Amino acid sequence: MGVLKAEPAKVQDWATRSVGAYWRAYDVQLAIYALLLAGLGLAMSYSSTVVTGVNPLDPSSNFLRGLVWTAIAVVVFLAATFFDYKWLKTFTWPIYFVNLGLLALSLVIGTGVGGTARWIAIGPLQFQFSELAKILMIVVLASYLAERHDRLGSIRVILGACVLMVPTWVLVMLQPDLGTSLVLAGILAGMLFMSGASMKWLTIMAGFVIAMIPVAWTYILRDYQKQRLLSFLNPASDPQGAGYQLLQSQIAVGSGGVFGKGLTNGTQDTLAFLPVGDTDFAFARLAEELGFIGAILVFALFIVLLWRVLMAGYRSQDRFGTIFAAGIGSMLLFQLVVNVGMVIGLLPITGIPLPFITRGGASLISLAIGLGILQSINIRQSRAEW
Repeated sequence: MGVLKAEPAKVQDWATRSVGAYWRAYDVQLAIYALLLAGLGLAMSYSSTVVTGVNPLDPSSNFLRGLVWTAIAVVVFLAATFFDYKWLKTFTWPIYFVNLGLLALSLVIGTGVGGTARWIAIGPLQFQFSELAKILMIVVLASYLAERHDRLGSIRVILGACVLMVPTWVLVMLQPDLGTSLVLAGILAGMLFMSGASMKWLTIMAGFVIAMIPVAWTYILRDYQKQRLLSFLNPASDPQGAGYQLLQSQIAVGSGGVFGKGLTNGTQDTLAFLPVGDTDFAFARLAEELGFIGAILVFALFIVLLWRVLMAGYRSQDRFGTIFAAGIGSMLLFQLVVNVGMVIGLLPITGIPLPFITRGGASLISLAIGLGILQSINIRQSRAEW
């Protein structure tokens, strides 16, 4: 049973539409909410730069790098908006193989911490192609499912979508990147459900995945990944080891109170107690410095952004646009829930970034591409509903 349904609309010739009609269909709200979240991410990057004693405008500072990435993201967002998204359906297979090629390239020349192969240097900047893979696979799956919308009750179609995802998932796991591999699985599940795939077969497949957990635990996950997954059950059992990140994160969130300690005044990060406070645990820093009010603001912005994403899919004149919006919504919701859940200790630590807030150019550029494509879908449909 699908949640999103494409709204029937009279197809218009894009070439005959006026500039005024173009901008009336542009979803200003979606752009504003995304910019506000990106602004909060920059504020957190500024804070992390200041507390380390580095000049925020220093060429090597995280804040200036964040500004550069944000500027690039705005350009990418506008380019994706003006690009006719219908061409994506034509080039689905080239997109798919380019995605696999970029992930394979990461394994060959990529660098990272502790033997990982995730980042590729592009001039002075680092880029992670596994982040881009999320958006590219949403494009591929949206095209595949849209072409087979009348056969989504068939197990063959559902398994076909899974087969498409497997090579990408394997290449990401080889980096290794457990967090992104989980996001890819969440995207696949969300798109199948929202597109109207058979609930009977989805339930059976979910049961199979659960049954395979012991196999994955024994033969796929590495020791440090197992420790991170288990640490949330009893972080106090190893407060200086596997449980350290979670304990310090919970202290940071709790000490923020209602209004927070103020930007750059978070003691957990200033005193270097909070590891990776500008990446995986950026939400803990935000909660400490901006408090409960700041956390609620983040949740509110994500909720209204998700609303606009789903509205873009609802208004789409073709099923590709509808299912693509479902993929973007699934990705945003999955990462929000899992990241916040791991920061406060409700879910295992998996290294999943919080969109817009976690520092990282690849994540921001990928989000810009995805939301830009949604705007392309918007402006090629009927006028936006406010």
